[in-house]
Amino acid sequence: MKNSKLGCLTNTGMIALLITVLSIAGIAFSSGSLMFSAGDLNAQEGKPLRGVSSHAQIKKCSDCHAAVWGTTTMADRCAACHTDIAAQFIDATSLHGTLAQNSPSLACRSCHPEHRGASAPLTELNEATFPHEALGYSLKAHQLTVKNEPFTCADCHQDDITIFASNTCDDCHRQMDSVFALAHAQAYGTACLDCHDGVDNFGETFDHAGFAFKLEGGHAGLACEKCHSGARVLTDFANAAQDCYACHKDKDEHNGQFGTDCAACHNPSSWEDAKFDHSLSNFPLTGKHVNVACEDCHKNGQFKVLNATCVSCHAEPAEHAGKFGTDCGSCHSTTAWSPATFNGKHTFPLNHGEGGAVSCATCHPSDFKTYTCYGCHEHNESRIRSKHLEEGISNFENCVECHADGREHD
Repeated sequence: MKNSKLGCLTNTGMIALLITVLSIAGIAFSSGSLMFSAGDLNAQEGKPLRGVSSHAQIKKCSDCHAAVWGTTTMADRCAACHTDIAAQFIDATSLHGTLAQNSPSLACRSCHPEHRGASAPLTELNEATFPHEALGYSLKAHQLTVKNEPFTCADCHQDDITIFASNTCDDCHRQMDSVFALAHAQAYGTACLDCHDGVDNFGETFDHAGFAFKLEGGHAGLACEKCHSGARVLTDFANAAQDCYACHKDKDEHNGQFGTDCAACHNPSSWEDAKFDHSLSNFPLTGKHVNVACEDCHKNGQFKVLNATCVSCHAEPAEHAGKFGTDCGSCHSTTAWSPATFNGKHTFPLNHGEGGAVSCATCHPSDFKTYTCYGCHEHNESRIRSKHLEEGISNFENCVECHADGREHD
């Protein structure tokens, strides 16, 4: 007889295969699918859902396990019974909604394992794998308790993982540093989660230099609550006033006379080390004024509504005898009182005829209220008298009355 290369396809082989398959099917049917079970289901009683009050009452594997060739998943089977949890998945403010939004790959069985026996817990959160960060609080800085033991869920949540008591942080941190914890709670309250996310962003490594308001000089050693008094949430810290006057207005010795821009003169190192840029005012300091002490002009701490005229500080000298008024700047400069140059409006042209400019004393030998034309050029008294009398002019003492421009008229 010729042997077949595929001996298993002989009549005898096919009959043996059929007997084996039927035997396995019979054993599986008679054992109630225990042959393929991963273990007993949980027997914890609860609100009846779809005719059963515990997982242990479920008889068909397909009630929970979806076929690999189907379109549904095991999570879909869970949601079909646990409709209240399914509703949470679309609510971002709920526990399951937050997890679904921040950890979409997380499966129901990650936290709710089954087939571990009738009395095994249905919820088990493994601290090493549970995505606690997805709930807005990291456990990276909370690995060990004050007793140097690993944290458990019950340390913060007691018997209900959906509850976090507000005094949990305070109770623990007072064991670590009671002085700091008490002062911190008094300054910012005990709703720790309103500001802290477990990453310790505001701990010893916090660097204020990363913000617009740098802590320099006298600000560097200040306690946070000095500027962030009454802060309760993170937005309170961000909204803290950053101008000097908001904190120092009660100590303003200027009584508001310089406005509220303290930084225009002061720096964070010291209030006393102030430098006022007088060029920004309506009276820039030039010449001799540069070295004058502030109090020489600003008497009694008066800075605003100050008389900026020269005569308010410099009385008219006796030699003027009231001849030039009070506009000192028309002749004098801040460089020095002398020499002075008359810059005002002179009614008589100083550059007339062929003589050119003359000194004040040439025309005003005794004082500035009177003048004389004698002593200049051909102007001597006898000659001028003789010439005017020849013309029949007897009243010639006030020269400018006829010679307003200093020139001879026909």
